[in-house]
Amino acid sequence: MEFSAIPASTDSYALGEGPVWDAARSRLLWVDILANTVHEGFLDDEGVRAGRSWTFEDTVGAVAVAGDGSLLVAERHTLTAVALDGTRSTVARVLPEGRDSRLNDGAVDPAGRFLVGSLAQDDRRGEEVLVRLDDAGVTVLDADLDLSNGLAWSPSGELFYSVDTLPGVVHVRDYDVATGAVGQRRDLLTIADGHPDGLCVDADGNLWIAVWGGARVECRSPAGALLAVVTVPAPNTSSVAFAGDVLVITTAARGMPRERRAAFPDAGRLFTASVGARGLPTPLWVPPACAR
Repeated sequence: MEFSAIPASTDSYALGEGPVWDAARSRLLWVDILANTVHEGFLDDEGVRAGRSWTFEDTVGAVAVAGDGSLLVAERHTLTAVALDGTRSTVARVLPEGRDSRLNDGAVDPAGRFLVGSLAQDDRRGEEVLVRLDDAGVTVLDADLDLSNGLAWSPSGELFYSVDTLPGVVHVRDYDVATGAVGQRRDLLTIADGHPDGLCVDADGNLWIAVWGGARVECRSPAGALLAVVTVPAPNTSSVAFAGDVLVITTAARGMPRERRAAFPDAGRLFTASVGARGLPTPLWVPPACAR
């Protein structure tokens, strides 16, 4: 089965990433990592209408929303809470000073904990982390990744999916929602034509995986079988999220040669697609004791 995505934003983003649907406020949140900015938008018949934005001093890899509408932002090394009045406070430091890495994709688990991973900004391989933030502080789940990326859970919350982009692997493991404990990591599938980036899970338990360098989103069954493809007129498809029954896709314009950019004038824009599926409710971030 094949679907086509259509442009949904007027603006183009250097490295659009991490879309999050905040159903309680009918808004979409996403980041432009290289512009150090969190964006807000609203879906209508014309696409995504831009709202507010929040700019930071360094890169922002991910954003999550709390029950009251406040935000948690993964800055380069730290997690920062943004209150409704705009006040910012550091929740936790994840990466140490002097480490040439930055925080990348993150997501909230079904119980409200925030998980986030890192990527190297030099040539190191196999040293990046995936961590969990909760009342116990920051716990390292993985410390051997090449480039930690998309995170998602099955509808029951009993399976946890995570991406390691450079080797092209989507991992799966058992997940205990009550405690946040994870089981042994297993390879679910490998993507060879392009690199898996962000992903989400629909209400039927199928995975929707953005393929960087592949100009597409793949729908995979929980067993890894290819079910459908969404073609996107932008080569660097970075992440996905459902806003109800609308699939929202972020893309990137960075690093494209002039000739390539001319061939894909919509690169970096947001896209939407109708794919006959519906997303799961977005879990809301529950601030840990250190942030209350």
